[in-house]
Amino acid sequence: MKLRRVLPVVLSLLCALSVAGCAPKAAERRLKDGYYTAEAAIFEEHGWKEFVTICVRDGQIINVEYNAKNRTGFLKSWDMVYMREMNAVSHTYPNQYTRLYAQGLLEAQSPDGVDLITGATESYETFMQLADAVMYRAQTGDTSVSFVLIDEPWKQAGDAEGGASQ
Repeated sequence: MKLRRVLPVVLSLLCALSVAGCAPKAAERRLKDGYYTAEAAIFEEHGWKEFVTICVRDGQIINVEYNAKNRTGFLKSWDMVYMREMNAVSHTYPNQYTRLYAQGLLEAQSPDGVDLITGATESYETFMQLADAVMYRAQTGDTSVSFVLIDEPWKQAGDAEGGASQ
């Protein structure tokens, strides 16, 4: 008889604790309304500087832009020569993968839900670093541009010459 009285109380406490354990995470992830941008701190070796901009309204991301610009401000996704060359080798191109990565962030509301696109691995790694930085800005409400020194783990000694590192 005691078990019938104790079991519901124990189960109720366990449910309450599990919900309470999740509450701080949800509060920490709350996004503040505004526009937030993160961009690479320097131009990469081919002259591009990638950036992510999000717009948050009512605590939700409602718009995402991901692209790269050169020193004149020309956008990588508009470079038709680059598109043709990259598509021939990688079967994707900037105007395609930038939209897909941006769409992934918009739908998932978190970088964790963005899937890698074959042929755009380096851009994925850069996008993820920029997305993490822009999400942090949106959580803190800091609308200043976040300049991110991009970690390039795909570059190994000897890769620039086409050789494998030992």
